[in-house]
Amino acid sequence: MPHPIRVGISSCLLGDEVRYNGGHKLDLYLRDILGQFVEFVPVCPEAEVGMGIPREPVRLVGDVANPRLVGRESGKDWTQQMLRWTDGRLKKLESFHLCGFVFKKGSPSSGMEKVRVYPDGGGQPLYSGRGFFAGRFMDHFPQLPVEDDGRLNDPGLRENFIERIFVMYRWLESTNDGPNMKALIEFHTRHKLLIMSHSVEAYRELGRLVAGHGKAVGISRLFEQYSTILFTNLQLKATPKKHRNVLQHCLGYFKKQITQDEKQEMLHLIDQFVEKNIPLIVPMTLMNHFVRKYAEPYLASQHYLSPHTLELKLRNHV
Repeated sequence: MPHPIRVGISSCLLGDEVRYNGGHKLDLYLRDILGQFVEFVPVCPEAEVGMGIPREPVRLVGDVANPRLVGRESGKDWTQQMLRWTDGRLKKLESFHLCGFVFKKGSPSSGMEKVRVYPDGGGQPLYSGRGFFAGRFMDHFPQLPVEDDGRLNDPGLRENFIERIFVMYRWLESTNDGPNMKALIEFHTRHKLLIMSHSVEAYRELGRLVAGHGKAVGISRLFEQYSTILFTNLQLKATPKKHRNVLQHCLGYFKKQITQDEKQEMLHLIDQFVEKNIPLIVPMTLMNHFVRKYAEPYLASQHYLSPHTLELKLRNHV
């Protein structure tokens, strides 16, 4: 790829000793495996705003929708200082053209969801807040794929997140020179089956948008609508039944070349995958074999059959 896939990340997940106690939360998968294929952009709001290392822990206090950031013991209010820092940091991050962000689970500054927010005057917290920086980041970059380190322990969520990172990268590359109908058609054509694996409805809706060439809303608005629908629906889980639908659709491209034994073998592997006896990589490998054997050009162009680098082993789980 001509440019690196840049992903923002909470600094402590890379092993940086920036936590309140001077420690870290190194995630070996992120640093040593995913890190081979992306360029991480580390961010630690609390250290970068000047709280020091080590430091007094902070927490969210007050209204869940708009909490304050205060020291746990001293009650020192960091809200305004963090707001000013966040505004500037978000502007700087725009220049990196990020393809996603990995947040630190539960952090009062970098937690993506379910962060504790304490009521004024004390009492039990509500687990419904967003980290001070993370919430504003997600509002500022609403289409960017985001996850936290806790959720990424789930193989399905990990696969979905990293797939979206790669799609975002290709989207940014295709729109680098501004809205261009030719580039949109090419992008959509190569992602059709991948989109279908998440939502048949989105597949149809995006197809209608592209076919209309933005005549009703203009090309700039068309690109906005397309990207919003695309990245919203890519968050939907690509279930085994959805994959079966797409794989059977792919199989139809070989009806004139494929032997009956090859067809039955593929259908058997698809069923075994749906029944969770084998991982997706097994029927996918055979499908890619058919694509090469029978030189099927349309399927060869589909990112669905190779959405991310094979070394990440994202389709190897049952």
